[in-house]
Amino acid sequence: MQKIGIITDTNSGMTAKEAAECGVTLMPMPFTVNGREYVENASMDSYEFFECLAGGADVATSQPSPESVMDCWREALKTCERVIYIPMSSALSGSCQSAMLFAEDFDGRVIVVDNRRISISQKQSVYDALRWRDDGLDAEAIAAKLMDTALDASIYLTVDDLKYLKKGGRITPSVAAIATVLNIKPVLQIQGGRLDTYKKVRGLHAAQHTMVEAVRHDLETRFAGTPVILRTAYTGDADVGRVWNAQVQARFPEFTVTGDPLPISIACHVGPGTLAMGLMRKG
Repeated sequence: MQKIGIITDTNSGMTAKEAAECGVTLMPMPFTVNGREYVENASMDSYEFFECLAGGADVATSQPSPESVMDCWREALKTCERVIYIPMSSALSGSCQSAMLFAEDFDGRVIVVDNRRISISQKQSVYDALRWRDDGLDAEAIAAKLMDTALDASIYLTVDDLKYLKKGGRITPSVAAIATVLNIKPVLQIQGGRLDTYKKVRGLHAAQHTMVEAVRHDLETRFAGTPVILRTAYTGDADVGRVWNAQVQARFPEFTVTGDPLPISIACHVGPGTLAMGLMRKG
């Protein structure tokens, strides 16, 4: 049986500790603060990042260099015969397509899988891949299953401050101004790698209720009768994230709901105070 290595990036929200515990190689993703490049949880952690945001810093996402990606693969291939790389969705970044081009130089030993996910759903893809590997599937079969299940996940989120969506061009300045005055909260959905508006409501409580009901509807329709994982996520204050997770857990007592911070790559676009929840079919 071939020894297969699993690699993902920090856009999955997976921590270095989690990656080490399950034997996953974790590639830190870069971002910029006031034009200077940093690497997530290596040269800057999330606490420092949100301190910079609070100080009015200009932040943006970036792509890893070709050398850093291929060096990561080469290191993994010293102990593995094949490598499966699960990056963030190609619909949200060009880094996935770039990785597919780089893989052409590795004679089939590296498979880049675009399974259209990010954050908590991307992390679940990693755990699914590990389980399928342990079940004895080869690299091609694992990659095929990741592609087949790519759309079996949804994330819903709401933001605290619309200025970050405005900066990223998701909403216009005039819409942002009106929404702020009227306390309108957009509930966004990440499905198949796309970030779209799901619904617009007034106030945080209504936004939280909308996310809960959206997940409940998915459970009763798309995911009826199948094993599902529920997770919450947040940006910024960990205490706020814990309270949100407890609220969701109370609404879905039949599940064990875990919470994670959203990766910096998402926080750059949504800012602090964002709350999210999602569900993924367990592969």
